[in-house]
Amino acid sequence: MASFARLAGRVVTGAGVLALSPVLGLAALAGTAMVGAEPTVFAVTGLAVFASVLFLGLLLCVPRPGVAWGRWLRAVVILGVEVAVVWQVTGATLRPAPGRPVPAPVAGQREWRLPTGSRLAYVRIEPRRVTRTDPVLFLHGGPGVADLEADSAFYGKLAADGYQVYVYDQLGAGRSARLADPRGYGLARDVADLEAIRQAVGARRLNLIARDYGAQLAAAYLAAHRDRVARAVLYSPAGLDRAQAAAAALPGPGGRLDPRVLAVYTLLRVEPRAAHAFAGDRELDAYLDHVRRRAPHPCPAPVPTGSGGYVGLLGRLPPGSLAESLGGVPAPVLIVKGACDEQGWSAATAYRRALPSARFAYAGDGTAYLEVLRAFLTDRPLHTYDGDGPPPGYLGPA
Repeated sequence: MASFARLAGRVVTGAGVLALSPVLGLAALAGTAMVGAEPTVFAVTGLAVFASVLFLGLLLCVPRPGVAWGRWLRAVVILGVEVAVVWQVTGATLRPAPGRPVPAPVAGQREWRLPTGSRLAYVRIEPRRVTRTDPVLFLHGGPGVADLEADSAFYGKLAADGYQVYVYDQLGAGRSARLADPRGYGLARDVADLEAIRQAVGARRLNLIARDYGAQLAAAYLAAHRDRVARAVLYSPAGLDRAQAAAAALPGPGGRLDPRVLAVYTLLRVEPRAAHAFAGDRELDAYLDHVRRRAPHPCPAPVPTGSGGYVGLLGRLPPGSLAESLGGVPAPVLIVKGACDEQGWSAATAYRRALPSARFAYAGDGTAYLEVLRAFLTDRPLHTYDGDGPPPGYLGPA
């Protein structure tokens, strides 16, 4: 009985060591990257630690037989399993995944080269005659989810009301430039880019139409440049406070745990430059496209075509004081919820609390949303929604 207890304890200890092997391997990879090692060095170091701990776990898990031939068989089994596992993990870690091709330019695509250093792809839709002084600028969501072609086609319809309409891909997404150091991305950089865009188009004020993460960007811009916004529309806004934003952030790798993806996630948390050197932009763009295709959604959603991998995986957390900074914003603001979107109803409620003078509307589909936009921007009568909770037929998160 005592010998059985010792054997069981040894097996449990071995299983624990086996479970620790990937953790310790990733820790070694991250630690080596933090001291400035090259990708080959930190990858090999992590794999070596993983292999060593895995071997120790196998030794503990497989009991040592009393007969000589059994000990030889044990050694062969352990070495066979070790080689097979390490071979698979090494190949999966070091072999780059297929990258997404560079998206082809869309009709009318141009580029801003801003004083911030950002190079941003954009499309300008001109009206037959400019009758509105303040142009419309659309801010896409994500962060990092851009669809320049579809968004310019949809929001370009506002040019019929006399607006110049601008649709652009934010830095690190879609057809815009990428940074070699992912630490350069962030909400502050996006706000600085937005102000540089206003100056580049020669507008005193902008009409901002924002979706998802774009609403966070619009809110931060309103707080920093409140006299530069004529009107703002926040559609399906992402969480305004840090807790909501963190809860809605893109989850870590799900399903089958790919060693290369785990390595990238680990490096992003400790040394983003090392992550970028290990896996390039196009590889991460393709991965984020894949994750977003598989993400659960209550309604059919269009397949993303312009994800920005590093921007999306790093995410955005708004400053804790952002909600308080919106008090007294003079620009008229409209908050819109659709019948089916990725952001929770509670996120829109938070914007309503932070912007008590803002109006709130509910749009069941794209046609209704466009009519709401046009009515708000042109001061036509607008049907608002006064309920605290979602109406019947709402399919999004609570």
